Amino acid sequence: MSTSPGIYFDIGKKAKDVLHKDYAHPSPIHYHYQFMDYNVDLSCQVDEIVPGFRSLLKCTIPDSGKVELHHLTNYTGITGCIGLEGNLEKGYDPVVNLSGLVGTNIVSLGANVAFDIPTRTINKLNAGLGLNTPFLVASLTMHDRFDIVKASCYHEVNPLTKTAIAAELKHSLSVGETGVIIGAQHSFFPQTLVKARLDTYGKAGALIQQGLWERCFITMAGEVELKNSDNTLHPKVGVSVALRP
Repeated sequence: MSTSPGIYFDIGKKAKDVLHKDYAHPSPIHYHYQFMDYNVDLSCQVDEIVPGFRSLLKCTIPDSGKVELHHLTNYTGITGCIGLEGNLEKGYDPVVNLSGLVGTNIVSLGANVAFDIPTRTINKLNAGLGLNTPFLVASLTMHDRFDIVKASCYHEVNPLTKTAIAAELKHSLSVGETGVIIGAQHSFFPQTLVKARLDTYGKAGALIQQGLWERCFITMAGEVELKNSDNTLHPKVGVSVALRP
């Protein structure tokens, strides 16, 4: 059994998958047609290009694209990334990202830094601590130059039905604002997954994902704001299709 801690972005990943993955939110820069916002995600991962190294290519069209190189050992995980990030005013900015993680598959500590090449400034500086046990997966991370603190937890109730619950607490030190989001997932059939979530800002969301032929996954997601100033509901509905080789 491998003792590798993985990479920095694995910290809190299981909770993020339950609370945020596949909820069909468009990227900051996206296509728009009539009442629809949409984008296209493409990704490809190559394992063991040489021993200890793997690569990842990911594009979110038209928002961003990046190429990552991961180096994994028994007690470290190092990621180097170069990519383009969309800028509504200037087009696309080249960005270099470096992250590192040390520890084991139980406890890990890491940091992530992103450097904006045109402005020669550091635009991301994050750090995180992860705990991974059979009963509980927890994380504590700091974002936006340590202004945002996030704590998350994940508990798998039944692995056979993919039943799990998760929660995330987010606190802004500069604003003094705290928010909480809770969610759960359950697989009614081997290829049918249902998720639901609710946060303290009054947003409730749910999705259903259906797998077809073990390669194609169709997801329908919805979200509604329960705390609108005009006391009316403005539901949003999104559909996504994923093809996984």
